Amino acid sequence: MDASHQTVSLSDLDRFCRDILKGCGANEETANATTRAMMHATRCGVDSHGVRLLAHYVKALEGGRLNKTPNVQKVSGFGAVETLDADHAQGAVGAYAGMDRAIDLAKKFGIGAVGIRNNSHFGAAGAFSIEAARQGLIGLSFCNSDSFVRLHDGASRFHGTNPISMAVPVAGDDPWLLDMATSAVPFNRVLLYRSTGTQLPQGVASDEAGINTTDPNLTEMLAPLGDAFGFKGAGLAGIAEIFSAVLTGMRLSFDIPSMMGEDMQTPRQLGAFVIAIQPEAFVDRATFEAGMQRYVETLRTSPARAEAFVMAPGDREWKVAGHREANGVELDPVTRAAFLELSGAYGVSMPA
Repeated sequence: MDASHQTVSLSDLDRFCRDILKGCGANEETANATTRAMMHATRCGVDSHGVRLLAHYVKALEGGRLNKTPNVQKVSGFGAVETLDADHAQGAVGAYAGMDRAIDLAKKFGIGAVGIRNNSHFGAAGAFSIEAARQGLIGLSFCNSDSFVRLHDGASRFHGTNPISMAVPVAGDDPWLLDMATSAVPFNRVLLYRSTGTQLPQGVASDEAGINTTDPNLTEMLAPLGDAFGFKGAGLAGIAEIFSAVLTGMRLSFDIPSMMGEDMQTPRQLGAFVIAIQPEAFVDRATFEAGMQRYVETLRTSPARAEAFVMAPGDREWKVAGHREANGVELDPVTRAAFLELSGAYGVSMPA
C-alpha cells in the first residue's frame, strides 16, 4: 500500500498528538485537552477540526500566541453562573474547564452557565457539549472566531463561522448531537473544491463584492446559513457572538486577528460560553428519557424521499466513529507530511 494512504489507529493518533504537544513544552493539561478535542473531531469524521490542526497548534504554542502552561482561574461568579479566565490557553483547555464547572453547577442548581475569557480556537464545539451528555445532562457550547462570513445582503466579512453545539443524552443510545457552523459551508469545503476544481453549490459563498459565486477560486467570504433566508443564519451567528464575546468582554469577530495569519505571538482573546442543564430540574428522569427516546425513534422512522433516509443529529458522526474505532483513519497527504516534520523535530515516533 502507498504509505500516503495507510490508515492509522485512533489510539496511536492520540498517543502521537499528546507526545508532540508535551515535546513542544505544553503542560499535561494542555496536551490532554488539545488532544481530546482534536480526537473527538477526527473520530467523528469532522476532519477539518481534527488532528490536521496539530501542526498549527504547535506553531502557535511555540510562537507564544498560546500559553504552554496556562493557569485557568475563576474570576467571578454568582449562584449558577461563573466566568473563567483561560490565560490564553489553547482553546480546548478553557472550554473543557468551563464545561466541567458548568456540569458541577448544574448538578447543584439545575443549570450552570460559564463564560470563558482569553481563550483561543477550540476546534469542534461538540467536543464540549458531549461531555455534559455523557453525564446525563444537556450541554450547549458557543464560540466566535475571526471574520469570514458576510451578513445577509452584506458585502464584507463580519461574523466568524461561530459554531453552536448542543448534546442531549438518549437512554440506551448515542446522544443527540448538533454541532454546526452558522455559515452555509465551512471554509475548508471551499479549499477542498479549489483543489479538485469542483464548482460550489449555489448560495454558499461570495466574491469580494458580496455577490454569490460558485467558483471556489473567486470566493472571498462565506454566506450565512439560509441562502435566500440568510438573515436566519446571520442571526444565529449573532447568538454565538453575544454569548461568546459580549458576555465575556472579549473581542468581536471583526476585531480578532486571523487564525492563519503571520503573527503567532499575539494572543487572539477569543471568548467562549458553555451551558449545562440537569433534566431533573424540570421533569423526572423517566419522563425525560421516554420523551427523548420517542423523539429520536419517530424521527429516524419518519417517511423519507425516494432513495433517501433521515437521520437524527449525530447519527452520521456516530457511524463514522464506529468505523474508525474498528478500522483506523486515513491521514491526508498534507497532514501526514506535517506529522513527519513534527516527528523529526520532537523525536516522537509516527503513528502506526
